[in-house]
Amino acid sequence: MWCEGRGKERNPFRCFCLGNQGNLTSNKTTLLKNAVTRFHHTSTSRCCSCSKTISDEKYQDPFQLGRKDLKNLYEDIKKELLVSAAELKEMCDYYFDGKGKAFRPMIVVLMARACNIHHNNSKEVQASQRSVAIIAEMIHTASLVHDDVIDDANSRRGKRTLNQIWGERKAVLAGDFILSAASVALARIGNTTIISVLTQVIEDLVRGEFLQLGSKENENERFAHYLEKTFKKTASLIANSCKAVSILGCPDPKVHEIAYQYGKNVGIAFQLIDDVLDFTSCADHLGKPTAADLKLGLATGPVLFACRQFPEMNAMIMRRFSKPGDVERARKYVLQSDGVQQTTYLAQRYCHAATREIRKLRPSPEREALVHLTEMVLMRDK
Repeated sequence: MWCEGRGKERNPFRCFCLGNQGNLTSNKTTLLKNAVTRFHHTSTSRCCSCSKTISDEKYQDPFQLGRKDLKNLYEDIKKELLVSAAELKEMCDYYFDGKGKAFRPMIVVLMARACNIHHNNSKEVQASQRSVAIIAEMIHTASLVHDDVIDDANSRRGKRTLNQIWGERKAVLAGDFILSAASVALARIGNTTIISVLTQVIEDLVRGEFLQLGSKENENERFAHYLEKTFKKTASLIANSCKAVSILGCPDPKVHEIAYQYGKNVGIAFQLIDDVLDFTSCADHLGKPTAADLKLGLATGPVLFACRQFPEMNAMIMRRFSKPGDVERARKYVLQSDGVQQTTYLAQRYCHAATREIRKLRPSPEREALVHLTEMVLMRDK
């Protein structure tokens, strides 16, 4: 390894209670910015000894660095979805309109470059590594289509969902078709290890959905259940896609583990912030309804933390907020508690863990962009 972090850190996967930090202020954005500033102020001393602190590094915009490798991304995805049936083609192209953030493909190409530079100072992304970025976006989109059917969602990315326009049956088939096209593209890479790594993602997506359908009575088991579900439904795709490009670019298993751990920690942090935004962002800005998880009967991080201050929420969680007034009461309790703040702090711990991992690679603009990306995850507002 290029260098190792100093000091033994507690496993952030186990840090469920981060202490009482007081009630949530009315200005959520200010709270988050202050929290991130405090977090980096206290954590930079524990970063890798041969690296500068985050504030000293020249800022590397992840989207600027990844732009070259992501050029024509959606056009290339549409080529994978060639189909003669006009209606199916229209459905498959619906979310690949170039208006998405391409967050996952961007992480994948940056990780590919960082690992390539670490291994042999190669600054080019291999065709097979770029294919992984395409496949990751296709798997992600297929999972969104299926999620919207399961949740009976009516909006996604600021527009109507496939199931609202074409109906549930056709939406399921469109999601299946996108997933099958991703599988064909994966097979074309011709590497059985990569196939094994990325098919794990599909298994995790299904298992994660089943976990979401269940709940636990014990408080600690409930939080572990929530984090496991979060990993399988969100973080596994990022973790295993990062691992796949590291395998393609570098033979060192230690590098593969670094890539995997970075993706895992960023992925969990991303979802934790997503769960925060469900309580703090407006629907128009978020591009989907707020309080959606409560309406689906789901207890996310802010709810589970709030439950520690308002034990009466336990009964609501167990009945999945099914009684009249449960959703409104639960939302009120969350906003009166420090649940949003505690979930944000937990996301910070995961981002810190991701930063610690990626700094083990040789310095490069792409490595620093991946470091700064953790800040972007914490500061995003939609």
